[in-house]
Amino acid sequence: MLKSSAIEYKRIVVKLGTRLLTGGKQNLDLAVMANLVTQMAQLHQKGAELIITSSGAIAAGRHKLGITRSIKGIPLKQILAAVGQSRLMNTYERLFDHYDITVAQGLLTKADLTDRAGYLNARNTLTGLLGLGVVGIVNENDIISIDEIKEAKFGDNDILSAMVANLIDADLLMILTEIDGLFTADPHHDAKAELIPEVEKIDAKIVRLGALNTDDIGTGGMVTKIEAARIATSSGIDVVIANGLTENVIMRLAAGEAIGTRFRPSTTRMESRKRWLLSGLSTRGKLIIDNGAATALKKENRSLLSAGINRAEGKFSRGAIVAIYDMEDNHLGCGITNYSSEDIGIIKGAHSSKIATLLKVDYGPEVVHRNNLALLEGKETSGNRKTIPVP
Repeated sequence: MLKSSAIEYKRIVVKLGTRLLTGGKQNLDLAVMANLVTQMAQLHQKGAELIITSSGAIAAGRHKLGITRSIKGIPLKQILAAVGQSRLMNTYERLFDHYDITVAQGLLTKADLTDRAGYLNARNTLTGLLGLGVVGIVNENDIISIDEIKEAKFGDNDILSAMVANLIDADLLMILTEIDGLFTADPHHDAKAELIPEVEKIDAKIVRLGALNTDDIGTGGMVTKIEAARIATSSGIDVVIANGLTENVIMRLAAGEAIGTRFRPSTTRMESRKRWLLSGLSTRGKLIIDNGAATALKKENRSLLSAGINRAEGKFSRGAIVAIYDMEDNHLGCGITNYSSEDIGIIKGAHSSKIATLLKVDYGPEVVHRNNLALLEGKETSGNRKTIPVP
């Protein structure tokens, strides 16, 4: 039973595995899918924002084409994914229609999320869908992406679900499968195996335990689920691996109930984001700002506007991480820029209202929004001394 009608998490990514959606068979289990959608619809109606990363396209394609033999060769698997993806989405659409909830499809590759422009576009689209109350259903684009199909360590959308959770700043990632969570041994072969209810730190021991479990239908296993948990928890996101067939599991997990194996974040979301921005590992350029803008950033928690920028150094694109310095060469911090170095060369010193006229495009009044800005703390440092702390 659900302990409370209140939910503890606002923005949730739900990952649904192949074995869960098929019941270990060769085709989608509509009864299981209907039950899961009912729970997600209830969660949606309580105000939660949901993104689903769903496996099952290849299984749906296999069933449609009547293929029962073992599948060998990437091209055939890509064909099955092409046949099955539309059937998978059609099933979700029909099920969510019962609750007047609109769904949208998103097909991503890892290249989409490693490319900065692709990352921003995917983030903007998914967060935009959430703002409109749409449930996004994301899958790896199997038709053109070989990595997921070919290599188990990238498989079954586990890693993708963690990347999506990071992408949208999720509060919780639910990885739902056909087993109850992480055990001290393989529960399929060892009757003494015990469920591990909570993992504070993903260390070598936890990774070794993950290797004990395998998945014969999907392309992933517990190893990829633990890797997904590591990725998400390092960005301040709670992760739970649980049995998707447990009664009302989605609502109960959203309410904070202890089910399955819960992985605690290794850092707060703010700390993780700040460390990432200030690490210097991804810095692509430099902005020099005037004293008024420096004061606005440091003392008034303001965004960086074009009017306060003196110049840009280096060549970078929109969405790049840039270091920010004042006129005395003091390093103030780092942030994600909404405009390229070329654009900033045109709009620097100009009022924000002039951006659209000067560029013929307008990505907003802020060159660096305060939510995408991390300032250095403590005494300012100037000159050539190293000022960027590396985590």
